[in-house]
Amino acid sequence: MKKILLRFLGLIGILILAFCWIILNPKPAFAQLNTINYNNINLENRDFSHADLAGVTFVAAEMRGTNFQGANLTNAILTKGVLLKANLEGANLSGALVDRATMDGANLKNAIFTEATLTRSRFFDAEITGADFTDALIDRYQVSLMCERADGVNPVTSMSTRDSLGCK
Repeated sequence: MKKILLRFLGLIGILILAFCWIILNPKPAFAQLNTINYNNINLENRDFSHADLAGVTFVAAEMRGTNFQGANLTNAILTKGVLLKANLEGANLSGALVDRATMDGANLKNAIFTEATLTRSRFFDAEITGADFTDALIDRYQVSLMCERADGVNPVTSMSTRDSLGCK
């Protein structure tokens, strides 16, 4: 009986400590402080070159001709983004969510897409020389089209575009 009472009191003590920790530290575990939201906004021809946009959301944003050259877009969300003829040369999109995006005619030269999700996205006539797609999720059809023109080595990661896409 004494062991049961001690275990019960220990459990109550742990619950009290957990409750105090939650009350005194209310930040959610996955929340990002100061996150910028560009959802459903027309950003056509805007200049974000060399900007730190890590974790920023661009869901369904109109980004035709937008300049992201050298920008840090790690873990950014560009779902349903329209990036026709956008300039992402040298941009870092590691871990980014770029699903259902249209990147036709975009400049992706030397861009880094490691561990990015690019499912159901289009890359028709996109410049991909030196881009690194290591461990990125890309539809097989798009990979086969990109392998036809894949060339170069990424200057930051030293990974060849062909190898990162798994081209034969």
